[in-house]
Amino acid sequence: MNIAFMAVNSFVNIAYRKTIDFVESIPKSERKKYGQFFTSEPIARYMASLFSFNCLPQSLRILDAGAGTGLLTTALVENLRNSGYTGNIKTVCYENDAKVISTLVENLEILKRHYSINYEIRRDNYLTSQNFTELDLFKKDISTEYDMIIGNPPYLKVSKDSAEAKMMSDVCYGAPNLYFLFLAMGIHNLKDGCELVYVIPRSWTSGAYFERFRKYLFKHCVITNIHIFDSRDKVFDGESVLQETMIIKVKKTLDKPAFVRISSSSTSDFSDNKYFDVDYDTIVSPNQYVFIVTSKEDAEILSRINRQKYTLVTDNLRMRTGVIVDFRTQEVLRNNNEEGAYPLFYSQHIKDGRVFWPIGRDGEYIMTDRIGFLQENSDYLFVKRFTSKEEKRRLQCGIYLNDDYKQYKYISTQNKINYIKCDNPEIAYGLFTLLNSSLYDSYYRILNGSTQVNSTEINAMPVPSKEDLEMIGRELIGKELTEQNCNNIVDRWIK
Repeated sequence: MNIAFMAVNSFVNIAYRKTIDFVESIPKSERKKYGQFFTSEPIARYMASLFSFNCLPQSLRILDAGAGTGLLTTALVENLRNSGYTGNIKTVCYENDAKVISTLVENLEILKRHYSINYEIRRDNYLTSQNFTELDLFKKDISTEYDMIIGNPPYLKVSKDSAEAKMMSDVCYGAPNLYFLFLAMGIHNLKDGCELVYVIPRSWTSGAYFERFRKYLFKHCVITNIHIFDSRDKVFDGESVLQETMIIKVKKTLDKPAFVRISSSSTSDFSDNKYFDVDYDTIVSPNQYVFIVTSKEDAEILSRINRQKYTLVTDNLRMRTGVIVDFRTQEVLRNNNEEGAYPLFYSQHIKDGRVFWPIGRDGEYIMTDRIGFLQENSDYLFVKRFTSKEEKRRLQCGIYLNDDYKQYKYISTQNKINYIKCDNPEIAYGLFTLLNSSLYDSYYRILNGSTQVNSTEINAMPVPSKEDLEMIGRELIGKELTEQNCNNIVDRWIK
C-alpha cells in the first residue's frame, strides 16, 4: 500500500488546509495545555486506509472522539465513498473546545453536501458523558455503539482525583493520561467485530502503570496492525513531541489473528513504508506486554529469549529501585566520611561494568538509623535507571561486590539506580553477562521505547535458571567486562 499521494482538490486536503489555519491561530502553549496535537494529512489518510471495507452494513455509525477540525472523519468518509460504499453514514464527533467548533462544522457540512452523510457534534466531555461502570461495562446499547472509531486523543496527564480517573478507575493506576482513557472508552463504545484506529504514544505497551488498561484491552480486543515512526518529528506537523508515537488498529473480537502487521516509515508521507508480519503470540506476550517487532532479527531475538523458562522473580532475584531521593533527604546525606556513615551509590558510580566509590561527589555518604533508607551490604548488580536516547546501550550495569566494601554493614542506593541483590559473586557476574549482552539490550529496546529502565519489565524478562546464571558468571570472572565477551558467553547458552 502506497499512500504517498496528495489529492490537492480532495476534501481531506481542504480539511487539512483549514486545520493549518486553525493551528496557526492558536498559540502552541495554549494547545499543549489541553494536550492538542493535530494530525497531519498523510497520517489521516493512512489511518483511514487501515479499516476493512469488506462486508459493511448498509448503515454505518462512525465515532471521532476529540474530533478537532474533523480531519480524521473527513479522511475516513472520503475513503469509504471512494471505495464504493453507498450506504448511510452517520458520524458522531465529540469536541468541547469552542474555538475549533466553527472549523469542524465547516468540514462536516462539506461532507454532508458532497457525500450525503449525517453528522452530530457533541460538545460534551467524551469520557465523563459515557457509561463506564462495573455494572454497565458489558451492557449493549445500540445508540452508543459504533461500527468504526477513529481518533487522535489528547495527550494530557490528569490527576488521580479527576472526574475522568474516578469514572474509569477500573483501568487507571495513579494519575492517568487521557490518551489511554480515550482508547479504553472507544473499545467500550465499539460494536463486536468492528474496528478502531488511533494514533497514540507507545508508552502503554509495557509496565505496571498501564497493566489494568492492557488487561481490559485484551479482554475485549485483538491487535491487527501497528505502525511506528522511525523519527518522532514525523508525526505531528510543527510540534515538539518527545514521546514515541504509533498508530494502532484493534478489532473487537477474541479470535486472535495468525499475525500482526507491523509497518514503519521514516518519511512524513509514508513513501518508504515497510511491512512485516509477525506471529500474534510474539507481539502480545502471555503477561500482556506488547513487543514492537520491525524485522526478522527482532523476531529472532524474542524467540531466543522467550525459550528461557525462568524470570528474576521465580529465581528470587527481584530487581528493585533505590529508595533515596537525594533532594528530599538532605538531612541524612554527608559529603565526607563520618563515624557511623554508610556508602550511598548513584548512577555516576557505575562505569565500565564496575562500581567505583567514592568519586568525590557531594552526598556520597548517608548517616541514618532509619532502616528503610538502608540495605544489607551484599553482592549486587546495579543498573542505571535513566539513559539518554543518543546512548548506544539502554541497559548499563555495574557489578558491586560486598568484599570490596566489607567494612560496612549497610549501604544505600539513590533512586536513579535499580539493583538486584545476588546470593554470591557468580550470580552477579551471570546477571551482568545477560544484561550487558547485545541480545538482552536489544530485547529491552523492543519491549520499551523509553529511555527509562523499568524494574517491573526487567523482572518479567525470561532468563536462565539461577544455577545456569552461576555457571554463566563463572565464565566471565577474570575476563574484561566487555559487551563482546558477554555476547560470546550468551551465544553459547542461549541459542
